[in-house]
Amino acid sequence: MCGRAGAQRVGAGGLGQLSLPAALAALTVVFAPVPAAVPAPGSVPPPGTRCTVDDPRLAELSGLTVVEDGLWAMADGGRRVELHRLDPDTCAIVGSRTAKVDPYDAEDLAVGPDGSLWVGDTGDNDHRRGTVALIVVPATGEPVLHRLTYPDGPHDAEALLVDARGVPTIVTKSVGTAGIYQPEGPLHGSDPTPLVHVGDLALPGSTTTGGPIGGFGSRTVTGGAVSADGRVVAVRTYTDAWLFAVPAEGGVVGALRGTPVQVPLPGEPQGEAVAFTADGTLLSGSETRGGVAGQIRAVPAAAALVAVPTPVAGPVSTDLPAEPVSVWRTAAIGAGVVVAILAVLALAMARHAARRR
Repeated sequence: MCGRAGAQRVGAGGLGQLSLPAALAALTVVFAPVPAAVPAPGSVPPPGTRCTVDDPRLAELSGLTVVEDGLWAMADGGRRVELHRLDPDTCAIVGSRTAKVDPYDAEDLAVGPDGSLWVGDTGDNDHRRGTVALIVVPATGEPVLHRLTYPDGPHDAEALLVDARGVPTIVTKSVGTAGIYQPEGPLHGSDPTPLVHVGDLALPGSTTTGGPIGGFGSRTVTGGAVSADGRVVAVRTYTDAWLFAVPAEGGVVGALRGTPVQVPLPGEPQGEAVAFTADGTLLSGSETRGGVAGQIRAVPAAAALVAVPTPVAGPVSTDLPAEPVSVWRTAAIGAGVVVAILAVLALAMARHAARRR
């Protein structure tokens, strides 16, 4: 099946020299407490039900996205890629795109800048895949398969974010702190592209109920989406959606370093899908579980709950950073610098005391 090539691990590259202030700043980033979510202006409206997903082809609904011709949905599992366009009022399937690609574990769906549908074949419950994959399915023409490798071993991931430049970001499904990964450069197709660990995401706590794993589900990332205007990023768990403003500089990764707005999505049997409509409505969807069918639900104008920074005038670079640096690796170097300085001070004090004696 797709994605079972042998492991090819590639490091993130050199880090360069760090000054003591930079090292201490890195430590501050790592050990700072997780910020609480900013309360949304006014009350966040509860999600309203649009329709019930009763077609068996979408019993394991795991991905949603919106393109110009409508709402598209995807189920995980299966021996080929099957994407379905839905009637937003009835959840009936009214069109499909397929690709003759046998995915390993497709988990999320996104839309690229040209309207192509991006399938995140990134699931790995047993943490044993040598590569993961992104499958780009255009409206016409042949699909394109891109393989990727993690720099630090296998991860299970269910959230795929694709920005206006066509740069994908993968957020892992790790309880508590999730890893954020991007390709080190342009995608290579079937020749694996190394991923780089560009940061970590620790969501605030939540008391929203729902999902299959109780309280752990409120900190487990199960899907993601970018608003149509590219100004808001949503990362969802089994119980909530968390909305982040995209800064003038920093893109998706910069957004995920910010403080989110919480949008509760209570009572979903196994919520794994999230998307934005063109007017900023947040859509969520759930698998059928325990005999309870999943639904498509909507929170109108959810994107407007996020205070978005004013864009900075001037040209914007579309180049990926050559070597994004993991905050944890930076902190480790910073900690080493601090320990070395303390050791030098201790030695100097001991020599001074010896001379006095």
